[in-house]
Amino acid sequence: MKYFKFLLALCFIGMLISCGADDDICESGEGTPRMKVSFLTFADKKVKTVDSLYVAVDYGSGKVQLGGQAKITSRVIPLRVDDSPYTDIYFRTENNGAESKVRVNYSTKSIYVSPGCGIKKTYENLNSVLTPSTTAPVKGIEEGQNFIENEDKTNLYLLF
Repeated sequence: MKYFKFLLALCFIGMLISCGADDDICESGEGTPRMKVSFLTFADKKVKTVDSLYVAVDYGSGKVQLGGQAKITSRVIPLRVDDSPYTDIYFRTENNGAESKVRVNYSTKSIYVSPGCGIKKTYENLNSVLTPSTTAPVKGIEEGQNFIENEDKTNLYLLF
């Protein structure tokens, strides 16, 4: 019985010691950053609050609906993480309304972060092209910061 208690205590201490550190959890924003999109008025380029915005993104296998948000001045959108040089993003102000297509072109760079997070992609040389349409809700675009390292700065301004 003495050996059983000793063996049990030894196993318990071994389990406590073998617990890994926090380096296997990717919580501190070390993952691949998303693109920040903000909104301006078309006439005077002032910050605009959009009543509702629905976003869809083509990640290479068709459109993926990211859902809608109400009363926002900016939104972050994940870009493709494969080796594609662009991502197509679709914006609507109504659930089943007309949509505007914006193609975001970029080059990527991969950086190793940690065993838990793996590889982080950063985006450089961003430029965006709005597909012209008379019924589209987005009237124009303006470039912001042309690289994405984190989600602090606005990378694209949509003009409504």
